[in-house]
Amino acid sequence: MDGDRMFELAQALAEAKSRQDVPAAMRLLHREMELEVPAFGTTVRGPAENEAALTWFFKAFPDYEVALDGHADNGETLVCWGTVRMTMHAAGLGLAPNGRRAELPVFIQFGFRDGLIAAERFLFDLSSLCAQSGVSTDEARERLFRRRAVA
Repeated sequence: MDGDRMFELAQALAEAKSRQDVPAAMRLLHREMELEVPAFGTTVRGPAENEAALTWFFKAFPDYEVALDGHADNGETLVCWGTVRMTMHAAGLGLAPNGRRAELPVFIQFGFRDGLIAAERFLFDLSSLCAQSGVSTDEARERLFRRRAVA
């Protein structure tokens, strides 16, 4: 796939997610989409799991916004870097955050299939998010991994 087209798709996904528009985001994803978020210890696959993950994420971070500042590709994979801004909400992890908006660097690796996004690996530092949100990283990880084990 052409690098410009890959970036167009990634930018459209960033804009949809910044609006918390799950249906618009889902239209950009391949039916075999795999979303990996190492900071949360999660990997989800397919439409139902991706929709549920996005819905939960926007409940946990209702003002999520991402800006893609740069990108590079090799014709198959696209890597973007930029900044995420988001406020942790107690509904997401059951913690008591301070209500301040966190700002973090982010790196995102995308894969593509059939003209759609088929893979996303979303990388950011959970400890920085927790520090800016006024919550314990250990407690956040324990709740994230317990949530994953229960799911």
